[in-house]
Amino acid sequence: MITITRKEEVVLNQIKIFDVEYDGIIPMDSLKKELCIGSFHEYDLVQVLNSLSNKKVIKFEDLNIRLLASDKEINTVNSKKDLEELELNIKEKESFELIKTLVDDKNLVSKYILEGNLLYGDLKLTNFRMYHIILSLENKGLLKHINKSDGEYYLLVG
Repeated sequence: MITITRKEEVVLNQIKIFDVEYDGIIPMDSLKKELCIGSFHEYDLVQVLNSLSNKKVIKFEDLNIRLLASDKEINTVNSKKDLEELELNIKEKESFELIKTLVDDKNLVSKYILEGNLLYGDLKLTNFRMYHIILSLENKGLLKHINKSDGEYYLLVG
């Protein structure tokens, strides 16, 4: 499933309309003429196009846009903040599942092993997101930071 914001949905819908009209390759100027009226600025359009391109919904290069065929379901949220919260919840669940695989028989995992796996493993989280997820899991009572004589650990509670 791909999650997009309302602005991204507006742009994507216009791209779908133009896809038929322009037979696949849509010039940026046409999209700009249609959408950059009033409060929707060219800068916003470029940001939205880059975001849609990163999500592999469109291909955006050399001021041309091409709609990519996708059988993935698209979910729309109201704002970028809602999108970040949804993505964080998904990453949080994935992180929790990863932590379950890392703990030993006493439900302990070394702080450094946990952080290394979150940063450099399959999830490839940023430092900020990793610490945010760990803190969130601690606040929810699923993870507890423990200092032992041989180092720092996390206890999987949930």
